[in-house]
This record gives sequence, structure tokens and C-alpha cells, in this order.
Amino acid sequence: MSRIAIVEKDKCNPIKCDYLCIKLCPLNRSGEECIIKDKKVIIDEELCNGCGICQNRCPFKAISIINLPKELKVQPIHQYSKNGFRLYRLPTPMFGKVTGIIGKNGIGKTTALNILANIIKPNLGNLDKESSYEDLIKFFKGTESQNFFEKLKNHEIIVSYKPQRVDDIPLNYKGKVIDLLKKVDEKNKLSEISKILELDNILNNDIKNLSGGELQRVTIAAASLKKANLYIFDEPTSYLDIKQRLNVAKFIRSLSNEDTAILVVEHDLIILDYLADLIYIMYGKESCYGICSQIKSTKSGINTYLEGYLKEENVKFRDKKIQFLVKPPIRKKTPIELTSWEKLTKKLDHFNLEVSPGLINENEVIGILGENAIGKTTFIKLLAGVLEIDSGGINKKLKISYKPQYIQASNELVQDVLKNIKKEIILHLNLNDLAFKKVNELSGGELQKLSIASCLSQKADLYLLDEPCAYLDIEQRLIISKLIRDEMELNNTSALIVDHDIIFIDYISSKLLIFSGIPAKNGLTNGPFEVESGMNLFLKELDITMRKDPETNRPRINKLNSQLDRIQKSKGNLYYSK
Repeated sequence: MSRIAIVEKDKCNPIKCDYLCIKLCPLNRSGEECIIKDKKVIIDEELCNGCGICQNRCPFKAISIINLPKELKVQPIHQYSKNGFRLYRLPTPMFGKVTGIIGKNGIGKTTALNILANIIKPNLGNLDKESSYEDLIKFFKGTESQNFFEKLKNHEIIVSYKPQRVDDIPLNYKGKVIDLLKKVDEKNKLSEISKILELDNILNNDIKNLSGGELQRVTIAAASLKKANLYIFDEPTSYLDIKQRLNVAKFIRSLSNEDTAILVVEHDLIILDYLADLIYIMYGKESCYGICSQIKSTKSGINTYLEGYLKEENVKFRDKKIQFLVKPPIRKKTPIELTSWEKLTKKLDHFNLEVSPGLINENEVIGILGENAIGKTTFIKLLAGVLEIDSGGINKKLKISYKPQYIQASNELVQDVLKNIKKEIILHLNLNDLAFKKVNELSGGELQKLSIASCLSQKADLYLLDEPCAYLDIEQRLIISKLIRDEMELNNTSALIVDHDIIFIDYISSKLLIFSGIPAKNGLTNGPFEVESGMNLFLKELDITMRKDPETNRPRINKLNSQLDRIQKSKGNLYYSK
């Protein structure tokens, strides 16, 4: 085994611990300098014997001593700093194919994309200099990556890159959408692509006024308008509703041909399965190191990721399988009404929401599906009392716990927030690791987990969670879904959940509320329905059918006009074949 030592600088706090790791290290105590002071601490990996005392006793969990697999080359592709994050092996784009990358947050996916896009020059573990193309070609000799870097050196590969953080776009670009897209329109296809991505109505809008979903589609358009033969899309469906996600997936697939390669990082399993021809799995330890697997077919890659074991490489990268359990049959018992509402209406500027009469029973989790700007968040805010109802009313006032769509980050320490969160939830979501950070220093995923934990820890009759999957990776989404279901069953309470991840909503919901209408103009609620009826109604609007994978039980979308798609549509059963 090769050994590496990682020190997470943002966690390391020598002022509070007085360099406890140095005092406890057996090698330091014998007179050697295995751990030295340098504002924070630095560990000499050549001297380190892997005893793990510093890792186990560090009060801030800033140190990780990691034994890497024997088969792995000691030399990383890229290392950020002494005792910093390391990336081992790279995915290789395949011409004529859409290649997906699947993995947890903080595992190096974006780093790998930045290297392939020529944004980061890899250093092959040498912190003193960037590697030249000759270094990389020599390092990857005999592999597909050698061929890739030779072509990149000779300008035979032209890259167009859609970054992960579309929120940063308004900081770097000013002016109208149409002016930005005209600047990058090397294909003279602005009109065509604007229509496909439904941008026509916002072309004259200022970029600083765009929503997250609009920014995402503008950025995808900008990347695709460039003349390139390698298109890289980092999380292209964030902020998009399911209809937009499917449309974007179809569009990205349309860019692929025998002379063009597509590389995509995506956390929505339904979309990744629908979009990709091939899959790379990335695994390791968050913020410490990441390893890229061998390439696999899409079905095999996703199922292997869920299994947590790479058979060909004999690597187990997760202790437990991710399982999509068959929901137990609903016990027939007399439902107890928690609350109900008459017909409700709300007008916001030019948007009108009409809420049909409905009710929520005790011990229900109701999933809410619908397009963006159709009134889902407005409805949640009406129930939460954040917005006043124009007409109609709620028949029984409840104690509400509400997690909003957009989370405000305070300046307080996470450890102060944790005082009000249930211990079992803290352990479940590994929130203790964040204790010494300020809330406004957290990543999007970390802030999301903390907000969900705070919401679920409040004593309430009804829990309202608006887009809890945002910024979370696949594993985190499934952990959150199980946590919410367990909390509702344990405390005999109910929840309403708005989200665009169909797998998440399918897994968590006992009923569905479907929104229809015209985005930004009017919205109408339908339901709540039993899950099968609600999903059939929703899938009919999308013109898709779904099946369950026989190996993992995960939901999958059928190919349009495939035999199974036609059979299910002829039977009117769009939600899983029977």
C-alpha cells in the first residue's frame, strides 16, 4: 500500500489545540520531525509510519492518513499543495460518445474536467512546476490519455467548457444575454439553439437579472455555440426542472458525432442514465484524494457505483450498497386528517396561482412536481405563512418547520447551530466535521445539509422542504431521502417536498401533488394523488415512460418509441411496467 497524509488547512486550528498532533506523534517525540509547524502543520509522508494517532486525536478532524490501493501508481496526476488533495488517473473522452462521470462531491470530478479542458496544468505531484505536454505524454504512454494529450498539444482537440458554478457568470459578464451569445456564436446557430433551449423570451434580459435556471441554459448555449470537438458540461441540470433537464439532455446528445466527444458530470441518476453512453466512476475520500475507474457501459457503471465495488479492479469504495428498496404495501387504516385547505388564490405581479382544495393526512410525505415558475415555491410559502393568501383559507393552523429554496448563510459558527440539531441527525449527516467553520464559509452542499438538519430538528406538525437535493451528490440525496422518511415515521408527522429529482421524489413520497399551467403566467395544483396516479399524470405531460432496473430496482427512463415505451403507453401505464 502507498500512504498519503492529508491536512485540510481550513480545519486545522493550532491556536486552539496548541499543535496537539506534534506533541502526540511518536516519531516527533523520539526526536524526528514527522510533523512540523508552518502556521498550520505539515506531515512528512516519507517519515510517517501510519500509526494514525494524529488523525484519531486531532480535535478538528483535519488530518487523514490514507493507505491507497496497491495497484495505484504512487504519482498523482495533480496535487494541490503539500499534504493537499490529490487526483489519480483521468477519464478519457471518447469521440462519437457521450461519456458521463459519476461520484461524490469533493472527489476531484471538476479538477479532472479542468485538466482535460486545459484550464489546470497538472503537476504530476511535483509542486514546484507545471508539467509540459511532453511530460504528460510520457506519463500516459501506452494509454488513451497519451493520444488525447498528443492531440491537445497539436491543437487537434478544441475544447468548449460549461463550468459548474453558473452563479459566477454575472460577476464576469455584463450586459444582455443576446450580446453575450453573439460574441461566442462561432457556428452561426444562435437562433436555432436559443429556440431549442427556450431562451427567446430572455435574450434581451440583463444577465445580472437571470434566475439560476436561466443562467444554466444560457451557459449551455454559450458552450455549444463554440466550434469545438470536445464539449465538457459540468453539472448541466442544476436549477432546471425535469422537463428542462430532459430537453437539455436531448440537446447535449445531439452535439455528439463521430468527430465530436462529449464529457458530462451529473448527479441526477435519471438524467445521467438517459444522457450517457459510457461511464467513469470517481471514488476516494472527499477533500483528500480521488481516483478514476476504468470505463464502463452506462448501465454497468451506474449499477457498479450503487454496488460500491469495482470487481475488475478489486476495490471496495463504499461499505454499503445504495439500495432502492421496494416500498412496503400501504397499510389499510383510516387516515387521520392533519389539515386541509379550500380553494386558494395568490397573485404575484403577472403570475396567478390557483390551488385546488386538498388535504394532508398524518404520517404522509407528499412530493411536489412541476416546471419552474409554476407556483410550487409560492404554494409552500402560503402554507408556511411567509406569503399572505389572497382568497380561501387553511382549515387548521399547524406548527410549521420550513426549509426555503434559497438559504441565507449567517456569520455564526456551525457548532453554535449544531446545539439546536438532534444528535442522531448530526451523526447521520456527518455535520460534526463542519463544526469549526462559519456558516457563510460552507459549500452549497454543506449548507444544504445543515439547513435540512435544522428544519427536521424543530418540533412541528408539518415539514416543508423546498428543493432539498440542490447541491447534493447522489449518495447525499439518498441519505437525505431516508432521513426524511424515517423522521416522519418516527415522529408521526408529515412533510411536503418540492424537488426536480424524480428518483428522490419517487423514493420518498407516499403521495404526489402535480402542478400544471404556463410558467411565469399561471399555475394550478392537481391532487394530492396516490403516487402511481400522480406519476402517470406527470409523465404524460413529459411524454416519457419509466421502468425499474431488475438488478438495482432504480427507476430508468425508456427510450422514446422503444418497444417497452410503446407497450406502456398503449396500456396507459407510464410509471413502471407491470
